[in-house]
Amino acid sequence: IQIAQCFEATRRRCCRLEQDGRRAREQLARVEAERAALEVKLKHARNQVEVEMKKRHRAEAELEKQERKLQLVFESLMREPWGSKVLSGEQCSVLSALAGRRLGAALVPGRRSSTVDESCQSLLSHSDISYDRTEDDVVRS
Repeated sequence: IQIAQCFEATRRRCCRLEQDGRRAREQLARVEAERAALEVKLKHARNQVEVEMKKRHRAEAELEKQERKLQLVFESLMREPWGSKVLSGEQCSVLSALAGRRLGAALVPGRRSSTVDESCQSLLSHSDISYDRTEDDVVRS
């Protein structure tokens, strides 16, 4: 009778362990599906960040190009003997305002563009955005 009771207790324990294992496998399957979905979202987000960074680089390059053009026009006006006489102080300040904050200091009459004003750097500079791709290289077992 004791042997039969031990076998019955062992059988019950095996049944419980089998149920626990089944629940654990189901939970594992759910978690892996969720992880796969999150990996897809992460990959999409990384691609979006990359696209936006490329757009930002192009826009910044275009901005710098336009600022250089404006600077050259202003310097050309100031170099002309009639330039400083034709442009009033108000017109010079309007040109400075049009030049933006980066060139504002450089466009003051009689002052060269030797200093760069970096106070208007974007708060979301592309150098601040980074992500780690080390997990992309991990081989799944």
